[in-house]
Amino acid sequence: MIKFNELKKGDYVIADSDGDPRRGEVENLNGDEKQVCVASDVQSFWYELDQLSPIPLDEAELMNLKFNKQVMENGNIKYGKGAFRLLLPKEGDFSRMELWYRDEQRHVTHPIPVHTLQNHFYEMTKVYLNNATFN
Repeated sequence: MIKFNELKKGDYVIADSDGDPRRGEVENLNGDEKQVCVASDVQSFWYELDQLSPIPLDEAELMNLKFNKQVMENGNIKYGKGAFRLLLPKEGDFSRMELWYRDEQRHVTHPIPVHTLQNHFYEMTKVYLNNATFN
């Protein structure tokens, strides 16, 4: 389950409607009822928090978000989108990472889901990270 205060419009999540999980984008938030409107490839619908799951961040998700990959000589993996960079200590290791944009740098010491990366990206660049296509 995702905490309500972690979600922003434009975030990607998995919404489960009666056992049919679908990837979708947060369209709206209802703070009074703690409900989230998610648009999927089928329709937009309001969900309770217990019907939402995070999308684990991995290389496939970064490629879906149109990041470019660069293997460094020291074995680090750098993903870039414009001036924003994400650095992994080694291939496939999303357990910790560095994020940076211009002169701001953040150290993340645990795996994060896609919506958390989207929120870091927005806080640092003031641009929404929502170029993914639905699968």
